[in-house]
Amino acid sequence: MTLKIGVIGTGMIGRDHTRRIQQVLAGAKVVALSDYSIDAAKAVQADLAPDATVFDTGQELIAANTVDAVLVCSPGSTHEEYVLAAIEAGKPVFCEKPLATTAEGAKRIVDAEVAAGKRLVQVGFMRRYDSGYVALKDAVESKTGAPIMVHAAHRNPTVPAQYVTPMAIHDTLVHEIDVFRWLLDDDYVSARVTFPRSCAATHAKLRDPQIVTLTTAKGVVINTEIYVNCKYGYDIQCQVVGEDGVAYLPEPQAITLRLNATLQKEILTDWKDRFVASYDVELQDFIKAAAEGTASGPSSWDGYMAAVTCDACVEAQEADGAAITITNPERPALYS
Repeated sequence: MTLKIGVIGTGMIGRDHTRRIQQVLAGAKVVALSDYSIDAAKAVQADLAPDATVFDTGQELIAANTVDAVLVCSPGSTHEEYVLAAIEAGKPVFCEKPLATTAEGAKRIVDAEVAAGKRLVQVGFMRRYDSGYVALKDAVESKTGAPIMVHAAHRNPTVPAQYVTPMAIHDTLVHEIDVFRWLLDDDYVSARVTFPRSCAATHAKLRDPQIVTLTTAKGVVINTEIYVNCKYGYDIQCQVVGEDGVAYLPEPQAITLRLNATLQKEILTDWKDRFVASYDVELQDFIKAAAEGTASGPSSWDGYMAAVTCDACVEAQEADGAAITITNPERPALYS
């Protein structure tokens, strides 16, 4: 059976996922496209999915009897509406982050999925599928003993002018927020944000860098540096200190050169290059589960908990170094 997928949102990530399904992955094809710009949807149709139908709205695409499963790749403000519609239609749905723009919106999705009685939603937290993080999780669980501390960094060479201080949480740290919950099998109980002096490359509405300290229910303390104007490259670092040893996230594979009297190794500058393989693995996982009428991987609950934590971190940005308590609601049995 070939899973028939409809893609809502044909911008950069929607186009790339369409290419992935049509040219790289097995078991699925794109049969429907929708975008607020009909021309954008038609361009993806012409380039990648000539047999797909272009729908005027995402709602029409979801309702189409030719569509078995849905990818939501549209702007974040539309995610809640489309994911809720897919749940109501009983169709598996892959939603790029954020699941919703507010914790309340994410909770409505959780409630709808619980009412449906089965998993239908996978959230696009692709780091769980990265081979480096998978290896790191294996080391943490089987080699280094109970985790005590995590030291991490998320560095970008530059960000656009419209990137402002809260986006360091909602657009950047959100990936660490999810992957550390998965890595440690733990939840957060407090958040604190401190600011070193701002770098020269930033602007009045962006305090950069910043350091976010999260404490977990098991007592693990996580320090993450967010530095989005570091200039030198896209650099993701993670070190887990355990009772018996220390585990490091592997560096991306790169050739070492001895050239021009220097020892050189390339550093990536684009997040798409750093995690390209993980996108393939996560969507193949979605296709496999959706073909059986369900979903796997990062859940609506994970999306909701990420939203709750993001809200606390943004509050902490304004708290002058004080810790903000994170209250974890009871997890529904569907996600246990």
